[in-house]
Amino acid sequence: MSIGGAFSIAKSGLADIGANFAVMSQNIANANTPGYAREVTTQTSIAADGGGVKAGPTTRQIDTQLESELFSENGTLSALQTRLTALQQIDAVQGTPGGGGDLASLIGQLQDSFANLQTGPSNQASQAEVVNAASALTSQINALSNSYTQGRQNAQDTIMADVGKLNSTLATIGSLSDRIVGLKAAGQGTADLENQRAQAMQSLSQVINVRFIEQPNGDMLAATTNGLSLPLHAATPPLATQPATIGAGSSYPSTIPAITLNGADVTSQLTGGEIGAAVTLRDTTLPTYQGELDEFAETLSNRFDQQGLTLFTNPDGTIPPSGGAPVQSGYVGYAASITVNPAVAANPSLVRDGTHAVAGAPAGASAFTPNPAGGPAGFSATITRVLDYALGANVQDGVPQPAPVTSGLGPNGNLSASYSAPADLQSFATAVVATESSDSAAARSQATTEQAVQTALQSKVSASGAVSIDSEMSNMVQLQNAYAANAKVISALQSVWTELLQMVP
Repeated sequence: MSIGGAFSIAKSGLADIGANFAVMSQNIANANTPGYAREVTTQTSIAADGGGVKAGPTTRQIDTQLESELFSENGTLSALQTRLTALQQIDAVQGTPGGGGDLASLIGQLQDSFANLQTGPSNQASQAEVVNAASALTSQINALSNSYTQGRQNAQDTIMADVGKLNSTLATIGSLSDRIVGLKAAGQGTADLENQRAQAMQSLSQVINVRFIEQPNGDMLAATTNGLSLPLHAATPPLATQPATIGAGSSYPSTIPAITLNGADVTSQLTGGEIGAAVTLRDTTLPTYQGELDEFAETLSNRFDQQGLTLFTNPDGTIPPSGGAPVQSGYVGYAASITVNPAVAANPSLVRDGTHAVAGAPAGASAFTPNPAGGPAGFSATITRVLDYALGANVQDGVPQPAPVTSGLGPNGNLSASYSAPADLQSFATAVVATESSDSAAARSQATTEQAVQTALQSKVSASGAVSIDSEMSNMVQLQNAYAANAKVISALQSVWTELLQMVP
């Protein structure tokens, strides 16, 4: 081997060692940085110029398949956590089933107050107790309805924020990809930028279920799991929506704005993640709860009214009309306004006397005449009708109550309850409470399971790209030894070269 060849090999070795030292310093400095994957240098042999070794571009040391699975799990868990947060806020308003403050318990307390009144119909304290129990029931119905509306508003606000987050994160991934493509084309390392891009991809995967496909040139493609392509290199923000104030009668796509991609409605295609869960809460889950509660409020009002006691009404003393198309069109949002009939609140003795006469019908309630002014103080016909029929499964002996509506709910008539039509008000209240409680418990259980899965995947991904300080220090010792060896070669060659020059006359 010539002196020039030996010098070239030693020189390239020192350059390669220097490049490795730089990468090693980067790894050690970011050993505890979340999402950082260990960077390594590639090496290629130099055939020309006497041979040697050349440090190539840096790359990330990461299991990309595991990373892809983690991104998918991020979307699943984020969706569950978003759903659970919303349902737990409703749990707090609804109270513990059977705990005394839930709908079913309050119906029971109303029934108990009527039973107590039956023992002494003229007792004014007992009459007031009935009105108070009825008021407690309507207050809880109002509170639940308001919690549903607030939950939908929170979901809408989350969607607004997430659309902005989607646009900015897509732009970040696109910008980093542009730089990566340029550096790869120039034969330069891209590991630092790839780590930054992976962090942005991690953020995006929490907002929406998304898949990433890296291209041979280093660019990245992104698409939802149902195939909607997400633009990474758009000149202007591609996704848009508008703010909205949500009410009980608000619905998508009628009065709630769509999420658009370059002007096209893609609301139904943005599934999973925080934004997908928020859309489901806003447009399906919470409106269904509202529809169920509105039906309960309407049924409660009508079952008392048909027995001759208009106890539950709007603040103006009216009961909203039933029927229509959609079926709840006349009483969407009634649960938010239902109250004790102002006339009864002003004159509690009406819970004994009744408010109006009932003509009677074979398929409806039997005939009833209210207690007239100055009538018997021990009049109990109204109380008996309430206990036997308004709160019972039959509208009169042998005639079942009209079944509550369980399908065609909501302002658009496109929602359905998850239970069969309950026969009596107690069962109806129990079904309303149990539905939300069951949904909340299921979300809690699923979130716990998926959290464990995500943690396991995160550990595996971190392990595949983890920086080991011990390993880096061991490599440093090897590099130091190699550096010393190459330096000695150069020093020896310098001595040889000096002697040769001295030999030349």
